[in-house]
Amino acid sequence: MLIEEIQQEVAQSSATLRDVRRELAKAIVGQDAIIDHLLVAILADGHVLIEGVPGLAKTLIVSSLARTFKASFARIQFTPDLLPADITGTLIYNQKTGEFSPKRGPIFANFILADEINRAPSKVQSALLEAMQERQVSIGDNSEKLPDPFFVMATQNPIEQEGTYPLPEAQVDRFMLKLIIRYPSMEEERKIMALMVNPAEPQIQPVLSPEGLYQMRQVMQKVFMEEKLWDYILHLVMATRHPERYSKLAGLMPLINYGASPRASIYLARCAKAHAYLQGRAYVIPDDIKAVAANILRHRIILSYEAEAEEIKSEEIIRKILDEIEVP
Repeated sequence: MLIEEIQQEVAQSSATLRDVRRELAKAIVGQDAIIDHLLVAILADGHVLIEGVPGLAKTLIVSSLARTFKASFARIQFTPDLLPADITGTLIYNQKTGEFSPKRGPIFANFILADEINRAPSKVQSALLEAMQERQVSIGDNSEKLPDPFFVMATQNPIEQEGTYPLPEAQVDRFMLKLIIRYPSMEEERKIMALMVNPAEPQIQPVLSPEGLYQMRQVMQKVFMEEKLWDYILHLVMATRHPERYSKLAGLMPLINYGASPRASIYLARCAKAHAYLQGRAYVIPDDIKAVAANILRHRIILSYEAEAEEIKSEEIIRKILDEIEVP
């Protein structure tokens, strides 16, 4: 298929996302970049971890996003006394039949908000891990498939340490993106005040169905990416593991204990295509990869004690890598 034909198909298919953005603008102010990256994750069929202090509309963003889809939504508030069965469901004894029947938990929804995920112990997080990775849950002796699409957005508060459990590295790696929500500007906060003081709740209309999303993903797969860009992605990931192989990055070696996993390479390629599709473009350019790189790599680089002692963040390392690896 010619690139011109793909371009026409992408332009027609991605037009619906403008309607999604328009509906979200009724309730969300000043988080355009976060919304774009959430849409990238949904298109690329991945999950998102969002970190930010309280009051930055993390819950509102995902609930509003779910309302733009003709899809089910469930919010799970993670607490220290939460049990795996509270998420996945359990077996209920039926006195009439004398048999156990499964009662599905809130995980059986298209959009899941795992609020304050780091407040639950590891056995609960492992139940969510199976759902995220395998797209199924085990209830008793049976495994049940989760609905499609299935999208988990987990939130965590970075400033509270009491009563929290650090997420296992294996689980953090399952999140396609880790997004950081910042404080709004003064002008944006003025708009937020005006919106929230008004008692009328914004009426967000559903504009996209699961079937429509599936068709979008099919078109997105046709987005073209040159071999040089595949190599560029591999060099970015390899630089997090073996910075000494790149002369200008040798100084990063003592700062990194472990580099990004192979999931980073896969997600960079998928998200770069999704980002290009979101822009209505039928081909990937280096800026697409750069636009998603920090959100894919920041939680996959494990820093050394030396880096922590010097208060060096993973963002600084990623910025250095992006600056030094040659763009094709």
